[in-house]
Amino acid sequence: MMKDVPDADRPRERLMLDGAGALSNQELIAIILRSGSRCESVLQLSERLISHFGGMDFLKEASVEELEKIKGIGRAKAVQLLASFEIGNRMVRLPRDSRYTIRSPEDGANFVMEEMRSLKQEHFVVLFLNTKNQVLHKSTIFIGSLNSSIVHPREIFKEAVRYSAAAMICFHNHPSGDPAPSREDIDVTKRLVSCGKMLGVEVLDHIVIGDRKFTSLKQKGMM
Repeated sequence: MMKDVPDADRPRERLMLDGAGALSNQELIAIILRSGSRCESVLQLSERLISHFGGMDFLKEASVEELEKIKGIGRAKAVQLLASFEIGNRMVRLPRDSRYTIRSPEDGANFVMEEMRSLKQEHFVVLFLNTKNQVLHKSTIFIGSLNSSIVHPREIFKEAVRYSAAAMICFHNHPSGDPAPSREDIDVTKRLVSCGKMLGVEVLDHIVIGDRKFTSLKQKGMM
């Protein structure tokens, strides 16, 4: 089984470095399967599986019984594959207008309030939005006291490009419960706004989360 370790790890490492979109079908299936057998690596198994069914279109329609007929595919692997395919199918069927839309600072604060208000450390969270201000992705970028050396624009805008975001809203919490922005909060925000203008990604707001209350730097004219 040790022969599986190098092959199994490479797709995972590539996903972490380059994103899931950079992986081949064979590599994605290998991550789902996790291991091969004594006779072949997980990448070889995934290649044989795709080839047997004549491509991904037919593989995703296979039943548990049909998958189990493939040497190296037991009940557990067959179920993992079908579950993964079903998640993909459900994601495709989601109505586009079901995405949460940010129309005001209140909308943004409500989206993260329950998650962030009781955190014991400061978390810097970003909502990446499309042109309709619908949430594409939420990401915790940093954890720790907010300062300009920690909140580096490179990491934030790297995520914005990855999700093809048109705009974003930044959040961070004050564990004290008081959402009054500090001088550092304001300086970090202005730096991000400036970078966003250069890169074509608008920073719509920076909202400080307290205990069931918030402060919008946009509303306060601080950005």
